[in-house]
Amino acid sequence: MYAVDLNSDLGESFGAYTIGRDGEILPLVSSANVACGFHAGDPTIMAKTTKICKESGTAIGAHPGFADLQGFGRRNMRLSPEDARNLVVYQVGALDAFCKSAGLVLQHVKPHGALYNMAAKDAALSKAICEGIYAYNPELILLGLANSEMLRAAKEIGLPYAAEVFADRAYEDDGTLVARTKPGAMIHDEDEAVSRVIGMIKNRTVKTISGREIEICADSVCVHGDSEKALLFVKKIRTALQAEGIIIKPIAEIVKERV
Repeated sequence: MYAVDLNSDLGESFGAYTIGRDGEILPLVSSANVACGFHAGDPTIMAKTTKICKESGTAIGAHPGFADLQGFGRRNMRLSPEDARNLVVYQVGALDAFCKSAGLVLQHVKPHGALYNMAAKDAALSKAICEGIYAYNPELILLGLANSEMLRAAKEIGLPYAAEVFADRAYEDDGTLVARTKPGAMIHDEDEAVSRVIGMIKNRTVKTISGREIEICADSVCVHGDSEKALLFVKKIRTALQAEGIIIKPIAEIVKERV
């Protein structure tokens, strides 16, 4: 029997600006990664998104990123390990406050954007992120890129972790994501994305941008909530997973079954 979490990055509106279709997407995914105010989101958006998560029964996680509203957290920043730890603790604590006030339990932490991509290759940054999460709450699950330094750091520290794959992103031969600035980085064909997701779950492999087949573990599948066809994308993937007999469940249940 196959099972997987379906997650989406949400709560990324800010002030008077609306990004994504959170209210429609949240009931279709099993876990939500909610922006914590640094790359996107603000206190009111965090409160609203937390409320929708509760109403839809969607598990909630923190989505901390670099302090880069203008660049949407997608510009690389060089931080000391101490600064990286504190960056994570600050943002996780902020979202957890909204969770507690809504009667919800925070499930996981997924770094955002450049922080995520840098940590995938940087052992020291990954360690700092995991230490920050562990210091705040050692039961929180790190959601990180499959085969990355983030998961290796989580294992070493003793932090629960889940391996994430992407429905709409291309992979390099080393298992990292193709940079958005490169041609072919994004997969726009929904049918191709669905086929890749099924293969990653059932065959535990994915074809890279160069045509190689590499091994991959898919505990959770990310579908971005801010793309033009995000809602259609989520619906197609959810329907395909169900048709293949793949059970959709929150990250915590996936991790519990693995243990």
